[in-house]
Amino acid sequence: MAVKRFNALPGFGLTIGFTMCYLSAIVLLPVAALVLKVVEISWSDFWRLATTPRALAAYELTFGASLLAALANAVFGTLLAWVLVRYEFPGRRLIDALVDFPFALPTAVAGLTLANLFAADGWLGRFLVPLGIPGAYTRLGVVIALTFVGMPFMVRTLQPVLEHLEREVEEAAATLGAGRLRTFLAVIAPTLLPTVLTGFALAFARAIGEYGSIVFISGNLPFRTEIAPYLIVTRLEEYDYAGALALAVVLLGASFGLLALINSLEQWAGHFEG
Repeated sequence: MAVKRFNALPGFGLTIGFTMCYLSAIVLLPVAALVLKVVEISWSDFWRLATTPRALAAYELTFGASLLAALANAVFGTLLAWVLVRYEFPGRRLIDALVDFPFALPTAVAGLTLANLFAADGWLGRFLVPLGIPGAYTRLGVVIALTFVGMPFMVRTLQPVLEHLEREVEEAAATLGAGRLRTFLAVIAPTLLPTVLTGFALAFARAIGEYGSIVFISGNLPFRTEIAPYLIVTRLEEYDYAGALALAVVLLGASFGLLALINSLEQWAGHFEG
């Protein structure tokens, strides 16, 4: 006879009902409204609006800068997570708390701060600009801002895995004569790779939809430093609702594609760990 497990929450039917209602009101209905609105546009008009030269330039910068920012976070975020988990040092708790700072800081404030920091007369810009590395009002500034907002996703995704990574396996590999590089490639890297890919995908998806932290540091120059979310706002200000909807659906499709990728990576990670 099966033993019924105690559950502090109400039954499955009631909880799943509340869950679906909440999810529908917050996510599904707005997305459905957007898709239904776009259906009213003919395919030829949609394609024309979504593939204008200005839109293509905005896509190129948005996806390209998001990819570079996610790659930077994959490398340096992994190192940061490793240091926070594996070492004890003064100020460790403070640094760990600062990882969540981009979550708490309004994105507009982050963009304004980064713009002042990397401007020609800023604390960092006064040293970088003479070297030919302008950070503010350039594509590099966009990458910097996207790296800033995406960093916590990489670190927080990787930290739990590192905390549960058994050091005995590394010690056993060292006992058998494996060097540090071989231990990393043969023992640590295969275990961390699925989680690193998941954190990379999350940081990439977050960067694609970023707006507030970029409007101040990029300069928003068409065909040069204009991102797709800003172009959507521009279309709305011009009362070009069809053009804004077309761009929004392109970004929506990219977000759903990344969501599917993240779910696949999580399933792969679970199968890999099993």
